[in-house]
This record gives sequence, C-alpha cells and structure tokens, in this order.
Amino acid sequence: MADGGVKDASAYPGLESLSALIDAKRRDAPFVIGQLGQSLDGRVATASGDSHYINGPAALEHLHRLRALVDAVIVGAGTVISDDPQLTVRRVPGPSPSRVVIDPNNRTPSDSRWRTDDGCGHLQLIREDDGVEGCEVTIPIGCDDDGQISVPKIIEALGQRGMTRLLIEGGAMTVSHWMQAGAMDRLHLLVSPIILGDGPVGLSLNPKGDRIADAWQLNTRHFPLPGGDYLIDCELKRA
Repeated sequence: MADGGVKDASAYPGLESLSALIDAKRRDAPFVIGQLGQSLDGRVATASGDSHYINGPAALEHLHRLRALVDAVIVGAGTVISDDPQLTVRRVPGPSPSRVVIDPNNRTPSDSRWRTDDGCGHLQLIREDDGVEGCEVTIPIGCDDDGQISVPKIIEALGQRGMTRLLIEGGAMTVSHWMQAGAMDRLHLLVSPIILGDGPVGLSLNPKGDRIADAWQLNTRHFPLPGGDYLIDCELKRA
C-alpha cells in the first residue's frame, strides 16, 4: 500500500484505524473523516493561541497519512488565517490531495500557502462568485439555518468534481460543524499527553439532552502511538 506510506501492520501501529478510509476507495459513495489534535483536557491551543505543535511527530505523520488517502482536504478560513497551512503530504510517501477552504466571506489572503500552484487542485468555497484570483471557485447553493455554507451542498459540489473521500482537518469549529450536521463517517482524535488548563476546546456540539444518557454514543478503537500520543478512532453514524 503505497498511499500514506503504510506497507504492513508492523510498520505503523495505527494501520487498522485507516481500514475504513482505505475500503472507501472501492465505493462511489462519499466518505468523510475528521481529525482533531488536542490535549488530555480537550484543548486545541493555549490561551494565547499557540498550537504548534500540540501533537508529536507520530501523530503528525498520521495526519499526513490521512491526507495521502483522501481526494480532498478541507479547512475553514480561520485555520488558513491563523496557521497558513500547506495542506500537502510531506511526512509520508503518497500524493497530496486537492485543497479546499470554506471561506464564505472571502477572508483568506491571496498569498496563502494553500493556493500554491503545485499541480494539486485548490478550491475556495464562497457564497458569491467573486472571481477569486488563484483559485477555482465553487458556489454551493444555499446555506444552513445558521448562515453557514451548507455541508450537504459542499459534499455534492465536491462529488461532482470526483472528490468523494474528504478529510475535515480543521479547525475545531469546522470539525464540530460537520459532526453536528451528521455528515461525518469517522473522527480521529489525536490526544497529546499534556494538560494545558486553559485555551480553546476541541469539539463544541449542541447537547442532545441534559442527562448522561443523552450523550453522543460512539464506537471507538484506541491506538497508542510512538512518543506518547494516543489515536482514538471514532465511528459515527451519518444523518
């Protein structure tokens, strides 16, 4: 298996966590996986906003494996503005996916690194066709009740371009929004063995009720990674 740099089970302890994504290659239906790196107390950054890097090298390699196995990697405008990610595959062998930024208000800088013309597709999702320079622009039809670009319309628009395996990489608000919309098949939580004590939290979801019995119920698998990080593979049920 060349994609993602995974050749056999002994080469990577989290191999089984990738099985659903690898199997999705054989299907035409969309497959959406989210990832979130966080501390033991559920923080994704310090109070000052520092998040580089909350996870260790093995967890970062896992992220790059995910990128290598999908058709498109998706982030929100806030992640581009704060982190200026490349969204490419560098830490493991494999192809870089198309890069997609959800930017309904066209806030991302024109010189952002994700726009680099390196042969990979790059799409900016906005509400209106402003003819954004350096990008191919997709205009989903309609928004959610809260004014955000419709997640089902994003999946539909990308599917029409042959992108069915999607990685929702960040930030935390974007991952939470897709999970809340019931549009995610899998979530990979990469937990660092540190406690920050303060700072923005990872998942932020509307509660299903006010009792423990009303909590989100997930099937999970757990994989210790070299260096102390922990990968939690969460199976979700799409709406």
